[in-house]
Amino acid sequence: MAFIGLFEIFLAVICFFCFILYYFITNNNGLPKNFPMLGMLPALLLNVHRIHDWLTELMQKSQCTFLFKGPWFANMDILATVDPANVHYIMSSNFSNFPKGDDFREIFDILGDGIFNVDSDLWRSQRKAAQVLMNHQRFQKFLVKTSLEKIGKGLIPMLDNVSKQCKPVDLQDLFQRFAFDSTCILVTGNDPGCLSSEFPEVPFAKAVEEAEESIFYRHVVPERVWKLQRWLGIGEEQKLKKSKEVIDRTILEYIQKKRAELNEGFTMKEEKEEGVDLLTSYINEDYNFGVKSDDKFLRDTAFTFLVAGRDTVSSALTWFFWLVSRNPQVETKIREELKLVIPKDKMAEKWWRFDINELKNKLVYLNGALCEAMRLYPPVPFQHKAPLAADILPSGHRAVPKTKILFSMYAMGRMESIWGEDCLEFKPERWITEKGGIKHEPSYKFFVFNSGPRTCLGKEVAFTQLKAVAATIIHNYNVEVVEGQCFDANISVVLQMKSGLRMRIFNRWDDDQ
Repeated sequence: MAFIGLFEIFLAVICFFCFILYYFITNNNGLPKNFPMLGMLPALLLNVHRIHDWLTELMQKSQCTFLFKGPWFANMDILATVDPANVHYIMSSNFSNFPKGDDFREIFDILGDGIFNVDSDLWRSQRKAAQVLMNHQRFQKFLVKTSLEKIGKGLIPMLDNVSKQCKPVDLQDLFQRFAFDSTCILVTGNDPGCLSSEFPEVPFAKAVEEAEESIFYRHVVPERVWKLQRWLGIGEEQKLKKSKEVIDRTILEYIQKKRAELNEGFTMKEEKEEGVDLLTSYINEDYNFGVKSDDKFLRDTAFTFLVAGRDTVSSALTWFFWLVSRNPQVETKIREELKLVIPKDKMAEKWWRFDINELKNKLVYLNGALCEAMRLYPPVPFQHKAPLAADILPSGHRAVPKTKILFSMYAMGRMESIWGEDCLEFKPERWITEKGGIKHEPSYKFFVFNSGPRTCLGKEVAFTQLKAVAATIIHNYNVEVVEGQCFDANISVVLQMKSGLRMRIFNRWDDDQ
């Protein structure tokens, strides 16, 4: 009893000092104080463990735009904004004055000269090539084939096995494995085999996760600090270096294997019947789009697509199923909608694996639920830009070349001024028109897939996989969250659950089999 009393006193003292510290580093309006020399860095360091929610609070208190002042010795001045007018101006109206910039490219140097990192002519030529290849019938055919096979031969057997064992499974880990395997196949033609009953640890997948954590670290410490760590080879920079070595070695192996396969003879008949992965297309289309498909280009392009595909699908599915589990009325409506897709003469079979082509322009409510999940929990929670020349944003704020402009997509989805008083509710209906069709919100409001000329080329690919997986699981399984978990977001450039998502899986049709 005495121990409990001392522990309570200890907690009270800690809370008191936290309150004093918070009071010391904030103004009366709840915004960070700008200290001489240090700027607002103390407030950032105090809130870095909850950075996304802290940014949301800043946006709410500052009418959607806030200037963060960093220490005088660091290049950390950041103009954070979620104002749709500012987003539209920067991403579309005055796009040419707001490239990714040198700072972005240096922070994300692991992406090399991939399409996410480059600007100007190099970006335009890469985007043209990617757009043509991803929209081509041979890739679309490969997408459908790959997704169906990975769901049917990978995901469903895993779910059946878990349901029979009656043991909880980390659904986030399962989705990461599915997304990583399917994206690797789509991009390189290789299946790394993450999604298996042995739950193998794949060094490449682990290296990607650790690299993303280290890149986030570069966002919250002064540039000179992480550059010094890189020079000394210590801390997060040492971890990033080791991760990059694994990534480079693995992708180079994929490239060499693909070149060897093509040299042995990849027939046009096989390509026409089976479809083709992106790496094959880039090698075959060498020079056709103004880009030279050497190993450096292929490495940067393949890795960029791998990260984008894996992170979007796994993050979106994890938060989607967590939200659906907390809103059973949404699950019921999705199931009722799914019944309308199944042919009437097949309804008696109950178990059903949905045809991907049929899902593309149907399932309005499921589409709304997925959009709603990504509105509240965007896979990439923030991004930043840098102006080439001084400019005045629609909000009246001045942007200069030395100032980073940061968009928080996480905070944007939680603004009453943008989404209304029910902005924190999981409400798929907000994505449905009065006539029952899919409601398309402007990209500068729903900023998950970027906006303007840089709108994500893989959006439809992501939705194809998201719908296929969500429909298969919701129709055929009951999914229950294990109580007592922490559902906080991690601290990374990709929004995942910090401790995973442990759930129990039950086959809905077991009693009838």
